Amino acid sequence: MIIGVPKEIKVHEYRVGMVPASVCEAVAHGHKVYVESNAGVGIGFSDQDYIEAGAQILSTAEAVFAESDMIVKVKEPQAKECRMLRDGQLLFTYLHLAPDPEQTHALMESKAICIAYETVTDEHGRLPLLAPMSEVAGRMSIQAGAFSLEKSRGGSGMLLGGVPGVEPANVVIIGGGVVGANAAQIAVGMRANVVVLDRNIDVLRQLDNQFAGKVRCVYSTQDAIEKHVLEADLVIGGVLVAGAAAPKLVTAEMVRMMKPGSAIVDVAIDQGGCVETSHPTTHSDPTYIVDNVVHYCVANMPGAVARTSTFALNNVTLPYILTLADKGYKAALKEDKYLMKGLNVYQGKITCEQVSMALNLPYHDPYKIIV
Repeated sequence: MIIGVPKEIKVHEYRVGMVPASVCEAVAHGHKVYVESNAGVGIGFSDQDYIEAGAQILSTAEAVFAESDMIVKVKEPQAKECRMLRDGQLLFTYLHLAPDPEQTHALMESKAICIAYETVTDEHGRLPLLAPMSEVAGRMSIQAGAFSLEKSRGGSGMLLGGVPGVEPANVVIIGGGVVGANAAQIAVGMRANVVVLDRNIDVLRQLDNQFAGKVRCVYSTQDAIEKHVLEADLVIGGVLVAGAAAPKLVTAEMVRMMKPGSAIVDVAIDQGGCVETSHPTTHSDPTYIVDNVVHYCVANMPGAVARTSTFALNNVTLPYILTLADKGYKAALKEDKYLMKGLNVYQGKITCEQVSMALNLPYHDPYKIIV
């Protein structure tokens, strides 16, 4: 199979779909890899590094898309990339389609086969290709929140961990999954007062044991969310419903009643955000203020630490890339029901139930249409 790796073009996105070591593995399996020139320069890999790994360098994204059977990316394809996809071509990347009808329709029109990292599951119901970026985003959320609390960003001027004689900040984390657990780890390390809200009692027990009482673990109800959000200096939105749009758990009215100069980091913004006043921002302009509350809603947070994020992502995506290339997508999907969960769009048809429900589009059972 011919695998194509274009350079990411989202604003301040420096990650890359395959590092040279991943290319080397694919070539060893007998596949050809085309890499767009300078695709890895943002994380310190030159074209020569890729050539030495066995890749061929193409000068443009158009050439990579035109010559490849499978496109491996990091972020969802931008509008111009969607137009470069073709009928029957395989796309393997993050998609986050539920809150993005424009991209969804563009992918449907392309007739490509689109597998989303974020909906691939494993035998335990976990999301193995999303987990490493959730770990990164969770840890980053606290430093982004600390930054947003600085006076120069419109925040209250509060130091997250305080100092002797001065109270630390109150950090409220909504969602105790991978994002929430990692956010709690950093917040506790910075000596903040930390509350985590979740509706899964087992998750709360696990966090209580993990942090040995240093985190207050609270069962999540609308009343509990409101109470703790209004007491918070920093709110982290870490809610995830796999493949679906994030529920709006923090209302605009709650935001209006929050402390002036408090901050929100909505990590769920990739799936539409779990705060009603959230909208996507970029690394070049990461924050905005609503009702005296600083909002940080960067939709590709891990892109700020692109080298760490790329290696973490490649560690988990490479086995799937090799499986798809070795077996072909039809056999690979039919043999692995967990990989099949990643199939979101198949030649113009929606094959992910959560996406079809979110966008009110017809759902097609992939097992019935892949022949």
